[in-house]
Amino acid sequence: MKKRKICVYAISKNEENFVTRWVESMNEADEIYVLDTGSTDNTVKLLKEKGVHVTSQKIDPWRFDVARNKSLELVPSDADICVCTDLDEVFLKGWREKLENLWQDNTTRLAYNYNWYIDEKGIPRVNFYIEKIHSRHDYKWTHPVHEVLTYIGKTHEEKITTDDITVNHYPDNTKSRSSYLPLLELSVKEDPEDDRNMHYLGREYMYYKKWNKSIDTLIKHLSLKRATWKDERCASMRFIARCYRHLKRYKESEMWLNLAIEEAPYLRDPYVEMALLKYKLEDYPGIIKYCNEALKITDKKKTYINELFSYNETIYDLLSIGYYYTGEYEKALENVNIAIEKNPDDERLQNNKILIEKKLNSLKKN
Repeated sequence: MKKRKICVYAISKNEENFVTRWVESMNEADEIYVLDTGSTDNTVKLLKEKGVHVTSQKIDPWRFDVARNKSLELVPSDADICVCTDLDEVFLKGWREKLENLWQDNTTRLAYNYNWYIDEKGIPRVNFYIEKIHSRHDYKWTHPVHEVLTYIGKTHEEKITTDDITVNHYPDNTKSRSSYLPLLELSVKEDPEDDRNMHYLGREYMYYKKWNKSIDTLIKHLSLKRATWKDERCASMRFIARCYRHLKRYKESEMWLNLAIEEAPYLRDPYVEMALLKYKLEDYPGIIKYCNEALKITDKKKTYINELFSYNETIYDLLSIGYYYTGEYEKALENVNIAIEKNPDDERLQNNKILIEKKLNSLKKN
């Protein structure tokens, strides 16, 4: 194993609750550098007390890519490997040794395991590869938000992928996302052909319940030449369908969900969204059909596109309702029990089970 100089770099603002845990995780590196962009709490003081190199600078107007690039500039030029993280992220122990074992002299970038969402039981529910470990030179961050690490070297980028290095994400859900929408609008204005940010902008409009704007933007995403990733195209189609459902235009919603299924039949998500639409329409045989189609897919793809409802209790909850209203009470009970196993604290599920059991008992008496 060749010894290499490894530096962690990050940006921070009002992260005092995360500092201790984050530094403990990052201390396997040789140096840690943080650009603080305007903390008003004890973030800077705590970081410095723990030996972190901290520089304070306000970024105005705010852009994530500018902040990331300025934080990267803090890393000494003789560093071999740069590790970009956020203060709400934690590496599993032993990451440095694994990184040094994997890294070759010609390696420029590493894709590694990222648990973006971890439930209350500590089980990762949304998991994908992230690529924020890279060589010191030939990289810069681009896009005002949902920033991307972009290779600008003159030779071929040498990327390797591993499941041996894992970082867990423990977000501060109290932080505002209010800057995302205007920054996404700016990002699309700067590069209207960028499929990724067009998709994100359409999704953001959906989050803000701007249904028609979302539909128009997501259709633009699907029309772009670079919009070829089927998982993301499927998601845009699902989001369009979701917007139409909120507009009570159910035929259009169903049409787009059929297109989503056709686009990515290997993903559970469009089938479950269709089942949710069928539930809205009280089409109980339809619920059963699409939930069972979803359950045929057992290979969970390693992608941020996966919806939580595709792998939690939702499918079994829907099936229990579908079977109940089609008179298959034993199957209804079987599925509500599975749903409760997955989410035992859901009072509605518990009440549904009682109703199903009462129905079964009354049938037995008759």
